[in-house]
Amino acid sequence: MTPPPPYVPGHELLNGRSAVVTAAAGAGIGGATARRLLEEGARVVVSDAHARRLKESAAELADAFGADRVAALPCDVTDEAQVAALFDLAEERHGRLDVVINNAGLGGTADLVDMTDEQWEKVLDVTLNGTFRCTRAALRRMKADGGGGVIVNNSSVSGWRAQRGQAHYAAAKAGVMALTRCAALEAAAFGVRVNAVAPSLAMHPHLVKVTTPELLQELTAREAFGRYAEPWEVANVIVFLASGYSSYMTGEIVSVSSQHA
Repeated sequence: MTPPPPYVPGHELLNGRSAVVTAAAGAGIGGATARRLLEEGARVVVSDAHARRLKESAAELADAFGADRVAALPCDVTDEAQVAALFDLAEERHGRLDVVINNAGLGGTADLVDMTDEQWEKVLDVTLNGTFRCTRAALRRMKADGGGGVIVNNSSVSGWRAQRGQAHYAAAKAGVMALTRCAALEAAAFGVRVNAVAPSLAMHPHLVKVTTPELLQELTAREAFGRYAEPWEVANVIVFLASGYSSYMTGEIVSVSSQHA
């Protein structure tokens, strides 16, 4: 097993930019991405459906980077009014909207023969429909502002590959990929880029709670490095896509894994 590399320091890639990150409370990809954006000089609005965890995470970020650079608002991405309020806050707090990271998603495990409509609809509504609602809200504001912008969606290698018990999650993530490509073609006309990352296995405490040790071991063994990704390693790729270093990339799905197919 290859050990994780050293943490990469910030390089001021996003100085002065205003960003929104959904599902950013806690120790997963969203929280790591919010921290990385701040390390790169951005001002950030973080959101999450879990108000208490969001408050704690936002307070930690404000202590580390300054209260003037961090704002927070609970948001359930299945609720259009809450999505609108989130993006309104970003514009009110920071003047404009430059970067949106759509990280909210929901998984679960059930074979199709046992899966209920409720299980299917819940995963699709958070993971795919939530990404749609936030992308639409962001594009409307970015188009009206006329200053361009960047949207990065969090998909998954599950959108490419099959895994038993994951039909709802895989379908949702494949939908995020298709949404990303279509939105990119439309948004290019007003200077907005839309891309996505497709992680495989990024370890965080919540994943440990909802996944069996046997499955985690199996998934880890599939990875080329013989280990799971650290959330900040996925966040690094998201920062790249949000920065000027990827200025000619749009409609791309970037695998953060050796398992891109």
